[in-house]
Amino acid sequence: MNQTLKGFGLGLRPEHYADFLAQAQPVDWLEVISDNYLVPGGKPLYYLDKIRQDYPMVMHGVAMNLGSVDPLDFNYLAQIKALAKRIEPLAISDHLCWTGVDGQYLHDLLPIPYTEEAIKHVAGRIRQVQDFLGRRLVIENASTYLEAQADLQEWEFISAILQEADCQLLLDINNIYVSSRNHGFDPQRYLQAIPRQRIAYLHLAGHTDHGDHCIDTHDQPICAEVWSLYTQAISQWGAIPTMIERDANIPALPELLAELNHARQRGAAHVSAHMAA
Repeated sequence: MNQTLKGFGLGLRPEHYADFLAQAQPVDWLEVISDNYLVPGGKPLYYLDKIRQDYPMVMHGVAMNLGSVDPLDFNYLAQIKALAKRIEPLAISDHLCWTGVDGQYLHDLLPIPYTEEAIKHVAGRIRQVQDFLGRRLVIENASTYLEAQADLQEWEFISAILQEADCQLLLDINNIYVSSRNHGFDPQRYLQAIPRQRIAYLHLAGHTDHGDHCIDTHDQPICAEVWSLYTQAISQWGAIPTMIERDANIPALPELLAELNHARQRGAAHVSAHMAA
């Protein structure tokens, strides 16, 4: 595929299959949850193939288990590779976390200690995945709720992984905000430390605010503070491909398209401001 990832995208969910088949929607690309389509046939793949005819896609997974000490699951990676051959995604991403150990999958995105030893371990696994897939992997910063004792900050750890593994980053703006609330750091420090040239695209999403902590539920509209952090990000880096992610309490498509249009307007305002300067 000769296309490059640009513009504004949306997470494709089954609730909106009919909308995308009925008429063209104002999105530049769609992100699909890879793990939902690792099947030999059936309705999920039927809809994926039909919608793929009209929209470029990126693949986003939750089960590479990059931070675990378990061996990489090459059977799983072979399924990811086969799906990539089928839909020719603009990017393949997964989370910088661990999801299981001793062969037990825990159905959660669990944090990695920010240590030099972990950098070497995780970067080596990412390089193996990239060699197997024949392309760069895009890793996402996950929300965290506990902190391990370590000498590095999250943004230092991620930057070192990107360099060591020569991979790319899916920077989730909401996850930065959630973690900053949970751990009391300045999210601006995070943004300032991330190398722009490594960023493939951005996630925007909602969360649940419990006052003394936040949970990355992806079931709410994007809050004002996350919009503000997004504006700071594009002011710092310029235009970056951006998408809206909603995983629960999923509204009708027009509501998500309105959020996406708001992101588009913020991006356009940033470009206009720079042209006038």
